[in-house]
Amino acid sequence: MPFIILSFIIPSWFTVFIKEQTQELTVESMDQYSLYINSITTQAQDLGKQVLVNQATQDWLKFEQGDVDTSSKEGLLKKNDLRNLLTSMMVNNSNDMSISVFLYDGTGTWGDNPVLQDVDWFKEFTQNEQRYIKSHIDPYQKFNGNINSYILPLFDLYTFEASGVIKVNFPTYLLETALNKITIGQRGSAYLIDENGNGVLQGDINIPEKVLNQSTDAIANSNNEEGLKEVAYNGEIYYIFYQKLPMADWTLISEVTESDLFSKINDLQRNLLLISGIAFLLTIVASYMLSSNIVSPLGKLTKAMRYIERGKFIEAKHFMPTIKSDNNEIGYVIKVFDHTIDKLKYVIETQFQANILRKDAEYKALLLQINPHFLNNTLEIIGGLAAQGKNKEVMDVTSYLGKMMRYSLNTKSDIVELGEELNYIRNFSDILKIRYEETITINIEEDPKTKSIPIIKFILQPLLENAVKYSFIEKKYAEIHIKTEIVNNQLAIFIKDNGIGMSKEVILDLLNEERNNETNNVLDSKGKSIGLRNVIGRLKLYYSSNFSYHIESEKNKGTKIYFYINLEGRGET
Repeated sequence: MPFIILSFIIPSWFTVFIKEQTQELTVESMDQYSLYINSITTQAQDLGKQVLVNQATQDWLKFEQGDVDTSSKEGLLKKNDLRNLLTSMMVNNSNDMSISVFLYDGTGTWGDNPVLQDVDWFKEFTQNEQRYIKSHIDPYQKFNGNINSYILPLFDLYTFEASGVIKVNFPTYLLETALNKITIGQRGSAYLIDENGNGVLQGDINIPEKVLNQSTDAIANSNNEEGLKEVAYNGEIYYIFYQKLPMADWTLISEVTESDLFSKINDLQRNLLLISGIAFLLTIVASYMLSSNIVSPLGKLTKAMRYIERGKFIEAKHFMPTIKSDNNEIGYVIKVFDHTIDKLKYVIETQFQANILRKDAEYKALLLQINPHFLNNTLEIIGGLAAQGKNKEVMDVTSYLGKMMRYSLNTKSDIVELGEELNYIRNFSDILKIRYEETITINIEEDPKTKSIPIIKFILQPLLENAVKYSFIEKKYAEIHIKTEIVNNQLAIFIKDNGIGMSKEVILDLLNEERNNETNNVLDSKGKSIGLRNVIGRLKLYYSSNFSYHIESEKNKGTKIYFYINLEGRGET
Protein backbone atom coordinates (compact mmCIF):
# COMPACT_ATOMS: atom_id res chain seq x y z
CA MET A 1 0.00 0.00 0.00
CA PRO A 2 2.77 2.55 0.77
CA PHE A 3 4.32 1.89 -2.65
CA ILE A 4 0.96 2.30 -4.39
CA ILE A 5 0.28 5.55 -2.53
CA LEU A 6 3.76 6.84 -3.33
CA SER A 7 3.20 5.86 -6.97
CA PHE A 8 0.57 8.59 -7.13
CA ILE A 9 1.90 11.12 -4.61
CA ILE A 10 5.48 11.35 -5.95
CA PRO A 11 4.50 11.82 -9.64
CA SER A 12 1.88 14.38 -8.62
CA TRP A 13 4.47 16.31 -6.64
CA PHE A 14 6.99 16.10 -9.49
CA THR A 15 4.31 17.17 -11.98
CA VAL A 16 3.74 20.44 -10.14
CA PHE A 17 7.46 20.95 -9.67
CA ILE A 18 8.33 20.23 -13.31
CA LYS A 19 5.51 22.45 -14.56
CA GLU A 20 6.80 25.36 -12.46
CA GLN A 21 10.43 24.73 -13.42
CA THR A 22 9.54 24.36 -17.11
CA GLN A 23 7.64 27.62 -17.07
CA GLU A 24 10.55 29.43 -15.39
CA LEU A 25 13.19 27.99 -17.74
CA THR A 26 11.05 28.52 -20.83
CA VAL A 27 10.32 32.12 -19.91
CA GLU A 28 14.03 32.66 -19.28
CA SER A 29 14.95 31.16 -22.66
CA MET A 30 12.28 33.21 -24.40
CA ASP A 31 13.55 36.37 -22.69
CA GLN A 32 17.03 35.66 -24.03
CA TYR A 33 15.66 35.02 -27.51
CA SER A 34 13.63 38.22 -27.32
CA LEU A 35 16.80 40.17 -26.48
CA TYR A 36 18.59 38.47 -29.38
CA ILE A 37 15.85 39.38 -31.91
CA ASN A 38 15.68 42.87 -30.50
CA SER A 39 19.41 43.32 -31.11
CA ILE A 40 19.07 42.15 -34.74
CA THR A 41 16.01 44.27 -35.49
CA THR A 42 17.56 47.28 -33.79
CA GLN A 43 20.65 46.88 -35.95
CA ALA A 44 18.41 46.63 -39.04
CA GLN A 45 16.62 49.81 -38.04
CA ASP A 46 19.93 51.62 -37.51
CA LEU A 47 21.20 50.52 -40.93
CA GLY A 48 18.01 51.68 -42.60
CA LYS A 49 18.19 55.08 -40.92
CA GLN A 50 21.87 55.47 -41.84
CA VAL A 51 21.04 54.76 -45.48
CA LEU A 52 18.12 57.20 -45.40
CA VAL A 53 20.09 60.17 -44.08
CA ASN A 54 23.26 59.52 -46.12
CA GLN A 55 23.95 62.16 -48.79
CA ALA A 56 24.63 59.52 -51.43
CA THR A 57 21.09 58.17 -50.96
CA GLN A 58 19.55 61.63 -51.14
CA ASP A 59 21.59 62.55 -54.29
CA TRP A 60 20.53 59.34 -56.04
CA LEU A 61 16.92 59.93 -55.03
CA LYS A 62 16.94 63.46 -56.49
CA PHE A 63 18.57 62.24 -59.69
CA GLU A 64 16.00 59.47 -60.16
CA GLN A 65 13.17 61.92 -59.49
CA GLY A 66 14.64 64.39 -62.06
CA ASP A 67 14.91 67.16 -59.52
CA VAL A 68 18.42 68.09 -60.74
CA ASP A 69 19.77 68.58 -64.26
CA THR A 70 22.48 65.93 -64.60
CA SER A 71 23.70 63.78 -67.40
CA SER A 72 23.13 60.04 -67.48
CA LYS A 73 26.83 59.59 -66.75
CA GLU A 74 26.53 61.57 -63.56
CA GLY A 75 23.42 59.57 -62.70
CA LEU A 76 25.36 56.36 -63.03
CA LEU A 77 28.05 57.80 -60.76
CA LYS A 78 25.49 58.68 -58.12
CA LYS A 79 23.99 55.19 -58.34
CA ASN A 80 27.46 53.72 -58.05
CA ASP A 81 28.17 55.88 -55.00
CA LEU A 82 25.00 54.53 -53.38
CA ARG A 83 26.02 50.96 -54.19
CA ASN A 84 29.43 51.54 -52.65
CA LEU A 85 27.73 52.89 -49.52
CA LEU A 86 25.47 49.86 -49.25
CA THR A 87 28.33 47.47 -49.92
CA SER A 88 30.44 49.11 -47.25
CA MET A 89 27.63 48.80 -44.69
CA MET A 90 27.05 45.15 -45.57
CA VAL A 91 30.75 44.29 -45.36
CA ASN A 92 31.06 45.93 -41.93
CA ASN A 93 27.93 44.19 -40.60
CA SER A 94 28.54 41.04 -38.54
CA ASN A 95 25.10 39.50 -39.15
CA ASP A 96 25.33 39.19 -42.96
CA MET A 97 22.69 41.86 -43.44
CA SER A 98 22.04 43.20 -46.94
CA ILE A 99 20.38 46.44 -48.04
CA SER A 100 18.28 47.24 -51.09
CA VAL A 101 16.75 50.55 -52.14
CA PHE A 102 13.70 50.70 -54.44
CA LEU A 103 11.58 53.45 -55.89
CA TYR A 104 7.88 52.87 -56.21
CA ASP A 105 8.27 52.34 -59.96
CA GLY A 106 10.61 49.39 -59.35
CA THR A 107 13.90 51.16 -59.94
CA GLY A 108 16.47 49.60 -57.58
CA THR A 109 20.12 49.81 -56.63
CA TRP A 110 20.87 46.19 -57.50
CA GLY A 111 18.45 45.90 -60.37
CA ASP A 112 15.07 47.17 -61.47
CA ASN A 113 11.92 45.28 -60.57
CA PRO A 114 9.09 46.39 -62.86
CA VAL A 115 6.52 44.22 -60.94
CA LEU A 116 7.44 45.58 -57.50
CA GLN A 117 3.83 46.54 -56.81
CA ASP A 118 2.83 42.88 -57.02
CA VAL A 119 5.56 41.45 -54.79
CA ASP A 120 4.22 40.00 -51.52
CA TRP A 121 6.62 41.75 -49.17
CA PHE A 122 5.86 45.12 -50.84
CA LYS A 123 2.11 44.51 -50.48
CA GLU A 124 2.52 43.69 -46.78
CA PHE A 125 4.28 47.03 -46.32
CA THR A 126 1.98 49.22 -48.38
CA GLN A 127 -1.36 47.54 -47.66
CA ASN A 128 -0.91 46.16 -44.11
CA GLU A 129 1.71 48.65 -42.93
CA GLN A 130 4.02 45.83 -41.95
CA ARG A 131 7.56 47.04 -41.21
CA TYR A 132 8.89 43.56 -40.44
CA ILE A 133 8.44 41.05 -43.23
CA LYS A 134 8.22 37.28 -42.71
CA SER A 135 10.70 34.87 -44.30
CA HIS A 136 10.91 35.06 -48.11
CA ILE A 137 13.33 34.93 -51.06
CA ASP A 138 14.34 38.18 -52.77
CA PRO A 139 16.40 37.92 -56.01
CA TYR A 140 17.24 41.61 -55.75
CA GLN A 141 19.51 41.30 -52.74
CA LYS A 142 23.01 39.87 -52.36
CA PHE A 143 22.18 36.94 -50.05
CA ASN A 144 21.13 33.58 -51.39
CA GLY A 145 18.48 31.98 -49.23
CA ASN A 146 15.52 32.96 -47.10
CA ILE A 147 15.55 36.34 -45.46
CA ASN A 148 13.46 38.47 -43.16
CA SER A 149 13.34 42.18 -43.79
CA TYR A 150 12.84 45.53 -42.12
CA ILE A 151 11.18 48.12 -44.42
CA LEU A 152 11.79 51.85 -44.02
CA PRO A 153 10.09 54.47 -46.22
CA LEU A 154 12.47 56.30 -48.59
CA PHE A 155 11.71 60.02 -48.65
CA ASP A 156 13.36 63.36 -49.39
CA LEU A 157 14.67 64.84 -46.16
CA TYR A 158 13.71 68.31 -47.33
CA THR A 159 10.24 67.70 -48.69
CA PHE A 160 9.39 64.52 -46.68
CA GLU A 161 7.81 63.16 -49.83
CA ALA A 162 7.99 59.33 -49.91
CA SER A 163 9.34 57.95 -53.19
CA GLY A 164 10.26 54.37 -52.35
CA VAL A 165 11.50 51.98 -49.65
CA ILE A 166 14.74 50.97 -47.98
CA LYS A 167 14.78 47.22 -47.44
CA VAL A 168 17.20 45.87 -44.81
CA ASN A 169 17.47 42.10 -45.04
CA PHE A 170 18.81 39.67 -42.43
CA PRO A 171 19.17 35.88 -42.97
CA THR A 172 16.30 33.81 -41.63
CA TYR A 173 18.74 31.21 -40.31
CA LEU A 174 19.93 33.75 -37.69
CA LEU A 175 16.49 33.63 -36.10
CA GLU A 176 15.96 29.91 -36.66
CA THR A 177 19.29 28.80 -35.16
CA ALA A 178 18.61 30.66 -31.94
CA LEU A 179 14.95 29.59 -31.91
CA ASN A 180 15.86 25.90 -32.17
CA LYS A 181 17.69 26.19 -28.85
CA ILE A 182 14.37 26.71 -27.07
CA THR A 183 13.31 23.13 -26.44
CA ILE A 184 10.74 21.68 -24.03
CA GLY A 185 10.30 17.98 -23.46
CA GLN A 186 11.35 15.62 -26.23
CA ARG A 187 9.15 16.90 -29.07
CA GLY A 188 8.36 20.48 -28.03
CA SER A 189 9.01 23.28 -30.54
CA ALA A 190 9.22 27.08 -30.58
CA TYR A 191 7.82 29.33 -33.31
CA LEU A 192 7.63 32.96 -34.32
CA ILE A 193 4.11 33.86 -35.44
CA ASP A 194 2.27 37.01 -36.46
CA GLU A 195 -1.07 38.20 -35.13
CA ASN A 196 -2.91 35.81 -37.44
CA GLY A 197 -1.00 32.78 -36.25
CA ASN A 198 1.09 32.51 -39.43
CA GLY A 199 4.74 31.54 -39.17
CA VAL A 200 7.32 34.30 -39.55
CA LEU A 201 10.18 31.90 -40.36
CA GLN A 202 10.58 28.93 -42.69
CA GLY A 203 8.79 25.63 -42.22
CA ASP A 204 5.36 24.62 -41.10
CA ILE A 205 3.96 25.07 -37.60
CA ASN A 206 3.41 21.59 -36.19
CA ILE A 207 0.58 22.57 -33.89
CA PRO A 208 -3.02 21.47 -34.54
CA GLU A 209 -4.91 24.28 -36.20
CA LYS A 210 -7.60 24.37 -33.53
CA VAL A 211 -5.01 24.61 -30.75
CA LEU A 212 -3.11 27.33 -32.61
CA ASN A 213 -6.25 29.37 -33.27
CA GLN A 214 -7.46 29.15 -29.68
CA SER A 215 -4.02 30.07 -28.38
CA THR A 216 -3.67 33.00 -30.80
CA ASP A 217 -7.07 34.38 -29.81
CA ALA A 218 -6.32 33.99 -26.10
CA ILE A 219 -2.92 35.67 -26.45
CA ALA A 220 -4.39 38.55 -28.48
CA ASN A 221 -7.05 39.15 -25.81
CA SER A 222 -4.54 38.95 -22.96
CA ASN A 223 -3.06 42.08 -21.43
CA ASN A 224 -0.01 40.14 -20.27
CA GLU A 225 3.15 40.33 -22.34
CA GLU A 226 4.07 36.74 -21.49
CA GLY A 227 2.44 33.72 -19.90
CA LEU A 228 1.07 30.23 -20.37
CA LYS A 229 -2.10 29.01 -22.06
CA GLU A 230 -3.48 25.50 -21.72
CA VAL A 231 -5.62 24.08 -24.54
CA ALA A 232 -7.34 20.68 -24.47
CA TYR A 233 -7.62 18.97 -27.82
CA ASN A 234 -8.29 15.38 -28.86
CA GLY A 235 -7.62 13.93 -25.39
CA GLU A 236 -4.37 15.84 -24.97
CA ILE A 237 -3.39 18.97 -23.06
CA TYR A 238 -1.23 21.47 -24.97
CA TYR A 239 0.90 23.94 -23.00
CA ILE A 240 1.52 27.12 -25.03
CA PHE A 241 4.15 29.44 -23.55
CA TYR A 242 4.14 32.85 -25.19
CA GLN A 243 5.92 36.19 -25.20
CA LYS A 244 4.86 39.22 -27.20
CA LEU A 245 7.89 40.78 -28.91
CA PRO A 246 8.37 44.56 -28.87
CA MET A 247 8.81 44.83 -32.65
CA ALA A 248 5.93 44.51 -35.13
CA ASP A 249 3.18 42.12 -34.11
CA TRP A 250 5.36 39.05 -33.73
CA THR A 251 4.80 36.62 -30.88
CA LEU A 252 7.22 33.99 -29.71
CA ILE A 253 5.46 30.78 -28.71
CA SER A 254 6.78 27.49 -27.36
CA GLU A 255 4.53 24.43 -27.47
CA VAL A 256 4.67 21.09 -25.64
CA THR A 257 2.06 18.44 -24.87
CA GLU A 258 1.37 17.23 -21.35
CA SER A 259 2.27 13.63 -22.24
CA ASP A 260 5.58 14.80 -23.69
CA LEU A 261 6.41 17.16 -20.84
CA PHE A 262 5.65 14.56 -18.18
CA SER A 263 6.80 11.49 -20.09
CA LYS A 264 9.58 10.79 -17.59
CA ILE A 265 7.15 11.25 -14.73
CA ASN A 266 4.78 8.78 -16.37
CA ASP A 267 7.68 6.35 -16.77
CA LEU A 268 8.49 6.84 -13.09
CA GLN A 269 4.88 6.17 -12.14
CA ARG A 270 4.77 3.02 -14.26
CA ASN A 271 7.99 1.80 -12.65
CA LEU A 272 6.66 2.55 -9.17
CA LEU A 273 3.43 0.72 -9.95
CA LEU A 274 5.44 -2.22 -11.28
CA ILE A 275 7.51 -2.27 -8.10
CA SER A 276 4.28 -2.00 -6.10
CA GLY A 277 2.85 -4.99 -7.97
CA ILE A 278 5.96 -7.04 -7.30
CA ALA A 279 5.98 -5.96 -3.65
CA PHE A 280 2.29 -6.84 -3.44
CA LEU A 281 2.91 -10.35 -4.80
CA LEU A 282 5.81 -10.84 -2.39
CA THR A 283 3.58 -9.62 0.43
CA ILE A 284 0.90 -12.15 -0.54
CA VAL A 285 3.45 -14.97 -0.50
CA ALA A 286 4.90 -13.81 2.82
CA SER A 287 1.39 -13.34 4.25
CA TYR A 288 0.43 -16.84 3.16
CA MET A 289 3.48 -18.32 4.85
CA LEU A 290 2.89 -16.20 7.95
CA SER A 291 -0.79 -17.12 7.99
CA SER A 292 -0.12 -20.84 7.59
CA ASN A 293 2.46 -21.06 10.35
CA ILE A 294 1.52 -18.26 12.77
CA VAL A 295 -1.66 -16.28 12.14
CA SER A 296 -3.99 -19.19 11.33
CA PRO A 297 -2.87 -21.32 14.31
CA LEU A 298 -3.17 -18.31 16.61
CA GLY A 299 -6.65 -17.62 15.24
CA LYS A 300 -7.71 -21.19 15.98
CA LEU A 301 -6.09 -20.93 19.40
CA THR A 302 -8.20 -17.82 20.03
CA LYS A 303 -11.31 -19.80 19.11
CA ALA A 304 -10.32 -22.46 21.63
CA MET A 305 -9.89 -19.71 24.24
CA ARG A 306 -13.44 -18.53 23.52
CA TYR A 307 -14.67 -22.04 24.35
CA ILE A 308 -12.81 -21.80 27.66
CA GLU A 309 -14.27 -18.33 28.25
CA ARG A 310 -17.77 -19.78 27.96
CA GLY A 311 -16.85 -22.75 30.16
CA LYS A 312 -17.02 -25.28 27.30
CA PHE A 313 -13.91 -27.30 28.18
CA ILE A 314 -14.97 -30.44 26.32
CA GLU A 315 -15.48 -28.54 23.05
CA ALA A 316 -12.12 -26.80 23.53
CA LYS A 317 -10.39 -30.14 24.17
CA HIS A 318 -11.91 -31.63 21.00
CA PHE A 319 -10.94 -28.57 18.97
CA MET A 320 -7.26 -28.49 20.00
CA PRO A 321 -6.07 -31.38 17.71
CA THR A 322 -7.15 -29.34 14.65
CA ILE A 323 -4.52 -26.66 15.42
CA LYS A 324 -1.30 -27.38 13.51
CA SER A 325 1.83 -25.24 13.04
CA ASP A 326 5.36 -25.81 11.76
CA ASN A 327 6.59 -22.89 13.86
CA ASN A 328 8.32 -24.21 16.99
CA GLU A 329 7.31 -21.27 19.19
CA ILE A 330 3.64 -21.44 18.14
CA GLY A 331 3.66 -25.23 18.52
CA TYR A 332 4.97 -24.83 22.06
CA VAL A 333 2.19 -22.32 22.89
CA ILE A 334 -0.44 -24.74 21.55
CA LYS A 335 0.98 -27.59 23.60
CA VAL A 336 1.06 -25.49 26.79
CA PHE A 337 -2.51 -24.27 26.28
CA ASP A 338 -3.74 -27.83 25.74
CA HIS A 339 -2.16 -28.77 29.06
CA THR A 340 -3.68 -25.65 30.67
CA ILE A 341 -7.18 -26.75 29.60
CA ASP A 342 -6.75 -29.98 31.55
CA LYS A 343 -5.55 -28.07 34.60
CA LEU A 344 -8.40 -25.55 34.47
CA LYS A 345 -10.98 -28.30 34.04
CA TYR A 346 -9.65 -30.06 37.11
CA VAL A 347 -9.57 -26.87 39.21
CA ILE A 348 -13.14 -25.92 38.25
CA GLU A 349 -14.48 -29.41 38.95
CA THR A 350 -13.02 -29.29 42.46
CA GLN A 351 -12.47 -25.76 43.74
CA PHE A 352 -15.26 -23.97 41.89
CA GLN A 353 -17.92 -26.48 42.91
CA ALA A 354 -16.72 -26.21 46.50
CA ASN A 355 -17.03 -22.43 46.31
CA ILE A 356 -20.56 -22.71 44.97
CA LEU A 357 -21.53 -24.94 47.88
CA ARG A 358 -19.95 -22.49 50.33
CA LYS A 359 -21.75 -19.54 48.76
CA ASP A 360 -25.08 -21.39 48.91
CA ALA A 361 -24.49 -22.22 52.56
CA GLU A 362 -23.75 -18.58 53.34
CA TYR A 363 -26.96 -17.50 51.62
CA LYS A 364 -29.06 -20.05 53.51
CA ALA A 365 -27.49 -18.92 56.79
CA LEU A 366 -28.42 -15.31 56.07
CA LEU A 367 -31.96 -16.33 55.22
CA LEU A 368 -32.30 -18.27 58.49
CA GLN A 369 -31.48 -15.09 60.39
CA ILE A 370 -34.80 -13.57 59.30
CA ASN A 371 -37.47 -16.13 60.16
CA PRO A 372 -36.76 -16.56 63.90
CA HIS A 373 -36.42 -12.81 64.32
CA PHE A 374 -39.70 -12.17 62.50
CA LEU A 375 -41.64 -14.86 64.42
CA ASN A 376 -40.40 -13.55 67.72
CA ASN A 377 -41.56 -10.00 66.94
CA THR A 378 -44.95 -11.16 65.67
CA LEU A 379 -45.63 -13.39 68.68
CA GLU A 380 -44.80 -10.47 70.93
CA ILE A 381 -47.40 -8.42 69.08
CA ILE A 382 -50.05 -11.18 69.50
CA GLY A 383 -49.21 -11.53 73.16
CA GLY A 384 -49.53 -7.81 73.74
CA LEU A 385 -52.92 -7.65 72.00
CA ALA A 386 -54.21 -10.67 73.96
CA ALA A 387 -53.15 -9.05 77.20
CA GLN A 388 -55.18 -6.01 76.24
CA GLY A 389 -58.19 -8.18 75.46
CA LYS A 390 -58.30 -7.21 71.81
CA ASN A 391 -59.60 -10.47 70.45
CA LYS A 392 -60.57 -9.17 67.02
CA GLU A 393 -57.11 -7.69 66.50
CA VAL A 394 -55.59 -11.01 67.66
CA MET A 395 -57.65 -12.83 65.03
CA ASP A 396 -56.63 -10.32 62.32
CA VAL A 397 -52.96 -10.59 63.22
CA THR A 398 -53.24 -14.38 63.28
CA SER A 399 -54.82 -14.28 59.77
CA TYR A 400 -52.07 -12.02 58.46
CA LEU A 401 -49.46 -14.22 60.10
CA GLY A 402 -50.95 -17.31 58.45
CA LYS A 403 -50.64 -15.74 55.03
CA MET A 404 -47.06 -14.74 55.79
CA MET A 405 -46.21 -18.23 57.06
CA ARG A 406 -47.56 -19.84 53.89
CA TYR A 407 -45.30 -17.48 51.91
CA SER A 408 -42.30 -18.18 54.17
CA LEU A 409 -42.70 -21.95 54.20
CA ASN A 410 -42.81 -22.20 50.39
CA THR A 411 -39.34 -23.76 49.95
CA LYS A 412 -39.64 -24.67 46.28
CA SER A 413 -37.60 -21.64 45.35
CA ASP A 414 -35.85 -18.68 46.93
CA ILE A 415 -37.01 -16.55 43.99
CA VAL A 416 -40.43 -14.93 43.77
CA GLU A 417 -42.07 -12.21 41.76
CA LEU A 418 -41.70 -8.75 43.24
CA GLY A 419 -45.51 -8.47 43.39
CA GLU A 420 -45.62 -11.48 45.78
CA GLU A 421 -42.93 -9.95 47.96
CA LEU A 422 -44.91 -6.71 48.17
CA ASN A 423 -48.12 -8.60 49.11
CA TYR A 424 -46.10 -10.27 51.90
CA ILE A 425 -44.99 -6.82 53.07
CA ARG A 426 -48.59 -5.54 52.95
CA ASN A 427 -49.64 -8.34 55.36
CA PHE A 428 -46.74 -7.48 57.62
CA SER A 429 -47.70 -3.77 57.41
CA ASP A 430 -51.24 -4.59 58.47
CA ILE A 431 -49.86 -6.35 61.57
CA LEU A 432 -47.76 -3.30 62.40
CA LYS A 433 -50.72 -0.95 61.93
CA ILE A 434 -52.79 -3.05 64.35
CA ARG A 435 -50.03 -2.94 66.92
CA TYR A 436 -49.16 0.78 66.64
CA GLU A 437 -52.65 1.96 65.60
CA GLU A 438 -52.67 5.60 64.55
CA THR A 439 -49.00 6.27 65.33
CA ILE A 440 -47.72 4.66 62.13
CA THR A 441 -48.17 5.28 58.42
CA ILE A 442 -46.84 2.83 55.82
CA ASN A 443 -47.21 3.87 52.18
CA ILE A 444 -46.40 1.32 49.41
CA GLU A 445 -46.10 2.74 45.84
CA GLU A 446 -45.83 -0.12 43.33
CA ASP A 447 -45.02 0.32 39.63
CA PRO A 448 -47.20 -2.22 37.74
CA LYS A 449 -44.24 -2.91 35.39
CA THR A 450 -42.23 -4.33 38.31
CA LYS A 451 -44.81 -6.91 39.53
CA SER A 452 -43.51 -9.84 37.46
CA ILE A 453 -39.79 -9.17 37.96
CA PRO A 454 -38.12 -12.13 39.75
CA ILE A 455 -36.35 -11.30 43.01
CA ILE A 456 -35.02 -13.11 46.08
CA LYS A 457 -37.32 -13.44 49.12
CA PHE A 458 -37.37 -11.34 52.28
CA ILE A 459 -35.46 -8.27 51.17
CA LEU A 460 -38.08 -5.73 52.33
CA GLN A 461 -39.28 -7.12 55.68
CA PRO A 462 -36.00 -6.58 57.60
CA LEU A 463 -35.80 -3.03 56.28
CA LEU A 464 -39.39 -2.29 57.27
CA GLU A 465 -38.77 -3.69 60.77
CA ASN A 466 -35.67 -1.51 61.15
CA ALA A 467 -37.53 1.55 59.90
CA VAL A 468 -40.31 1.04 62.50
CA LYS A 469 -37.89 0.26 65.29
CA TYR A 470 -35.66 3.30 64.80
CA SER A 471 -38.57 5.65 64.10
CA PHE A 472 -40.07 5.10 67.59
CA ILE A 473 -36.81 5.47 69.50
CA GLU A 474 -37.03 9.25 69.72
CA LYS A 475 -40.35 9.98 68.00
CA LYS A 476 -44.00 9.19 68.70
CA TYR A 477 -44.96 8.78 65.06
CA ALA A 478 -43.46 6.57 62.33
CA GLU A 479 -43.82 7.43 58.64
CA ILE A 480 -42.46 4.89 56.12
CA HIS A 481 -42.56 4.99 52.32
CA ILE A 482 -41.74 2.06 49.99
CA LYS A 483 -41.54 2.51 46.22
CA THR A 484 -40.61 0.30 43.23
CA GLU A 485 -39.93 1.45 39.66
CA ILE A 486 -37.78 0.80 36.58
CA VAL A 487 -35.02 3.33 35.92
CA ASN A 488 -32.57 3.00 32.99
CA ASN A 489 -33.23 -0.76 32.64
CA GLN A 490 -32.69 -1.24 36.37
CA LEU A 491 -35.13 -2.30 39.06
CA ALA A 492 -35.07 0.46 41.68
CA ILE A 493 -36.42 -0.18 45.25
CA PHE A 494 -36.72 2.87 47.49
CA ILE A 495 -37.33 2.81 51.28
CA LYS A 496 -37.64 5.96 53.37
CA ASP A 497 -38.34 6.50 57.10
CA ASN A 498 -38.33 9.38 59.59
CA GLY A 499 -36.27 7.63 62.24
CA ILE A 500 -33.11 8.62 64.08
CA GLY A 501 -30.96 8.07 60.98
CA MET A 502 -27.66 6.26 60.58
CA SER A 503 -24.29 7.57 61.57
CA LYS A 504 -21.52 8.02 59.01
CA GLU A 505 -19.53 5.31 60.78
CA VAL A 506 -22.27 2.70 60.25
CA ILE A 507 -22.64 3.60 56.56
CA LEU A 508 -18.85 3.47 56.15
CA ASP A 509 -18.73 0.00 57.80
CA LEU A 510 -21.36 -1.25 55.34
CA LEU A 511 -19.33 0.03 52.37
CA ASN A 512 -16.11 -1.53 53.70
CA GLU A 513 -17.82 -4.91 54.19
CA GLU A 514 -19.07 -4.79 50.60
CA ARG A 515 -15.61 -3.86 49.25
CA ASN A 516 -13.95 -6.70 51.18
CA ASN A 517 -16.80 -9.18 50.47
CA GLU A 518 -17.01 -9.96 54.19
CA THR A 519 -20.18 -12.08 54.31
CA ASN A 520 -19.11 -13.76 57.53
CA ASN A 521 -19.25 -10.39 59.29
CA VAL A 522 -23.01 -10.31 58.57
CA LEU A 523 -23.43 -13.80 60.03
CA ASP A 524 -21.52 -12.89 63.16
CA SER A 525 -22.88 -9.35 63.53
CA LYS A 526 -24.72 -8.53 66.75
CA GLY A 527 -24.69 -4.76 66.36
CA LYS A 528 -26.90 -2.21 64.70
CA SER A 529 -28.31 -2.54 61.18
CA ILE A 530 -28.22 -6.33 61.21
CA GLY A 531 -31.37 -6.40 59.04
CA LEU A 532 -29.84 -4.06 56.47
CA ARG A 533 -26.54 -6.00 56.52
CA ASN A 534 -28.46 -9.22 56.00
CA VAL A 535 -30.36 -7.91 52.97
CA ILE A 536 -27.29 -6.34 51.37
CA GLY A 537 -25.30 -9.51 51.98
CA ARG A 538 -27.91 -11.74 50.33
CA LEU A 539 -28.37 -9.40 47.36
CA LYS A 540 -24.61 -9.20 46.89
CA LEU A 541 -24.20 -13.00 47.05
CA TYR A 542 -26.95 -13.58 44.52
CA TYR A 543 -26.59 -10.68 42.06
CA SER A 544 -22.89 -9.95 42.48
CA SER A 545 -21.81 -6.96 40.31
CA ASN A 546 -25.36 -6.51 38.96
CA PHE A 547 -26.45 -5.15 42.36
CA SER A 548 -25.69 -1.73 43.79
CA TYR A 549 -27.12 0.44 46.55
CA HIS A 550 -27.05 3.95 47.91
CA ILE A 551 -27.81 5.25 51.42
CA GLU A 552 -28.73 8.80 52.41
CA SER A 553 -29.15 9.44 56.12
CA GLU A 554 -29.25 12.50 58.37
CA LYS A 555 -29.19 12.40 62.15
CA ASN A 556 -32.73 12.59 63.69
CA LYS A 557 -34.27 13.24 60.24
CA GLY A 558 -34.50 9.76 58.77
CA THR A 559 -32.88 7.42 56.27
CA LYS A 560 -33.30 6.80 52.53
CA ILE A 561 -32.11 3.48 51.08
CA TYR A 562 -31.89 2.85 47.30
CA PHE A 563 -31.42 -0.65 45.83
CA TYR A 564 -30.61 -1.08 42.10
CA ILE A 565 -30.63 -4.42 40.23
CA ASN A 566 -29.50 -4.59 36.60
CA LEU A 567 -32.34 -6.27 34.69
CA GLU A 568 -30.06 -7.45 31.86
CA GLY A 569 -27.52 -9.27 34.03
CA ARG A 570 -29.60 -10.34 37.08
CA GLY A 571 -29.20 -13.84 38.45
CA GLU A 572 -31.35 -16.73 37.32
CA THR A 573 -33.40 -19.15 39.39
